[in-house]
Amino acid sequence: MEGRIDHFTYDPAGERLFVCALGNNTVEVVDLRKGERIHSITGLGSPQGILYTSDPDRLFVANDKGGILKIFEGKSFEPLGELNFKDDADNVRYDDVTRKVYVGFGSGGIAVVNATDGKQIGSIKLSAHPEAFELEKDGRRIFVNVPNSRHVAVIDRDKGEVIARWQTDLAFGNFPMALDEANHRLFIGCRLPSKLVVLNTDSGNVVAKIDISGDPDEVIYDGKHHRIYTICGAGKINILDQIDPNTYAVSTKIDTTDGARTGLFIPERHALFVAIPHRGSQDAEIREYEIE
Repeated sequence: MEGRIDHFTYDPAGERLFVCALGNNTVEVVDLRKGERIHSITGLGSPQGILYTSDPDRLFVANDKGGILKIFEGKSFEPLGELNFKDDADNVRYDDVTRKVYVGFGSGGIAVVNATDGKQIGSIKLSAHPEAFELEKDGRRIFVNVPNSRHVAVIDRDKGEVIARWQTDLAFGNFPMALDEANHRLFIGCRLPSKLVVLNTDSGNVVAKIDISGDPDEVIYDGKHHRIYTICGAGKINILDQIDPNTYAVSTKIDTTDGARTGLFIPERHALFVAIPHRGSQDAEIREYEIE
């Protein structure tokens, strides 16, 4: 497997991990029980974002090239349809209550797709390309990183429009994001400079800024252990302790490899999976880190 590796999704019942092998133009399917790759979905165009849903049993794959969202049956991987967003279909999120799939795309939009029939049912306009975004479970907002506009957009998903724009206190390149809904905190990974910026989701105010390793591309909140994991392309996983909602400290930095910048935390497996790209003598692999 060659080139960059982007985002993951997980099938809990089948214990399968789906990995966007962006540089390979494939999605790799890994059986975690066997610890091996069992299938490759080919013919893709730089797949970036991915979502597995169990009901309906579907796999949604967002492609950079052409902006195509491809929809596959979840077990046979037979193609069921596709939507053309013209350019740079990227992050994908799911509202399992309404069965709506949200897809960031192009120069500034989030498409709304009915998961059951694969039809587009709406679109939300943004000022520039959306990177990571998070949906509230107990509210109706979507928080969206819009790095080219240097803000976090707040969307009311009932209205389908932006209702606020929050700044990140002179930290830019805001790509990854995670949400601690219980404590009303939003974690933003910024690259210029490398900081974890913590926002209060009631006010939009910055409550903390913490130095982290370079090139963060994944921020994950572990509510059980009150920790944040940042996977950074500089070859580090940073583990930050949430001492209280306003106080954070880096407790550990774990060495990975240069360019290892994406992954997935699966709480029920007590595991953090990290994509290691092929570079030099290092073969491409998925590493599993046990969370204690």
